[in-house]
Amino acid sequence: MAQVLEFKLPDLGEGLTEAEIVRWLVAVGDVVAIDQPVVEVETAKAMVEVPCPYGGVVTARYGEEGTELPVGAPLLTVAVGGTGAPEELTEAAPEAAPKATAEDAVSSEYSGNVLVGYGTAGPVARRRRVHRENPAVARAAAPAPVAAPAPVAVKAPEPAAAPFAGHDGPVPVISPLVRKLARDRGIDLREVRGSGPEGLILRADVELALAALERPATASVPAAAAPAVAAPVAAPARAVAGERIPLRGLRGAVADKLSRSRTEIPDATCWVDADATELMAARRAMNEAGGPKISLLALLARICAHALARFPELNSTVDTAAREIVRLPAVHLGFAAQTPRGLVVPVVKDAGTRTAESLTEEFARLTESARQGTLTPADLTGGTFTLNNYGVFGVDGSTPIVNHPEAAMLGVGRIIPKPWVHQGELAVRQVVQLSLTFDHRVCDGGTAGGFLRYVADCVEQPAVLLRTL
Repeated sequence: MAQVLEFKLPDLGEGLTEAEIVRWLVAVGDVVAIDQPVVEVETAKAMVEVPCPYGGVVTARYGEEGTELPVGAPLLTVAVGGTGAPEELTEAAPEAAPKATAEDAVSSEYSGNVLVGYGTAGPVARRRRVHRENPAVARAAAPAPVAAPAPVAVKAPEPAAAPFAGHDGPVPVISPLVRKLARDRGIDLREVRGSGPEGLILRADVELALAALERPATASVPAAAAPAVAAPVAAPARAVAGERIPLRGLRGAVADKLSRSRTEIPDATCWVDADATELMAARRAMNEAGGPKISLLALLARICAHALARFPELNSTVDTAAREIVRLPAVHLGFAAQTPRGLVVPVVKDAGTRTAESLTEEFARLTESARQGTLTPADLTGGTFTLNNYGVFGVDGSTPIVNHPEAAMLGVGRIIPKPWVHQGELAVRQVVQLSLTFDHRVCDGGTAGGFLRYVADCVEQPAVLLRTL
């Protein structure tokens, strides 16, 4: 006999707590193999295909495309251990299908993996289960309440009617359409008492809660309690008109990170103009010599890595809890990349040990993955210093916001011909503005200025790098 297992949205790592369903890869009734991707989700960091660790027949899916689910919420149920999907399971509503957890599937074969490249290679060890009180059981054990008349349109839900407060994952709803109605109208389902079996929330329950919110607040006050002369009541503030764009997913993550950086990091910025003519000539000579082309970003990354070796204060982070500055042993270089989904910062691991050719290849790989939306969480985390080439937008300068929890960011403007005094004479040279935003807790202006001056010297005279090779 088939056993129905519930597969929940797994922990996607790196502190991610929710994900949005972008595309279902399977339908109810489909047969899935162990570790077959079943849904594509978008987190605050990347697009991820989530594989199901069970093999069997899909009996239910939870959430429409575009729905945001928290980690631990049900994704789908799979009938395992049988030769096919029992008719009664494929035709039943998702809430009515019997479910089992991974801990109950001791006799069923599954991989234990939760994401491709993550998780365990074999079956996970059976863990001790933490039993939570079932709201339906709690209501059944409680003294029977006094019978009340059937709800009508003018009766507001009781303030204590929140049987699912503190519940992990979505509350039981009869259909995704009801969940969407609640989301679109701003109704918190955890504050709605379901009138269906075992507290199942029906459409009528959501409509009742909506009617209660739309009714004027004075309607719930008994007439006897009203004062003889009604005091003037301030009218509720009108919502500002205009297009509303939810701050969630990638945009929400960027907003949170930038806000945290501005709140926690006392940053300062210094900048300098540099003559990049010799650097451009050196790159041209490298590419004319044959072999893979070397990018300008790769040369700037090499310069940054050498500068950080001389000024390790800027390759650090601040442990606020311990009140300590932590100098990091390796340079993991992030670089800002603009994509159709927004700004992302992929990270080149061990940038300090890579050649210009290796850096060029890695920058190209990560940039293409960013444009395709296929960066993994590992590609977007672990950075220790960020290189921001905003010159590609046709601007000369900027004051970048430090990429928390890093300590500094180097900004590079466009390289354009400008009048410049070269060897005592006025000449037209390729000039670039370099700016350094840094956490003033990790160093003083002298260190930051020394770092930026060394970077500028390497841009103006690439041969300076030969001293450290």
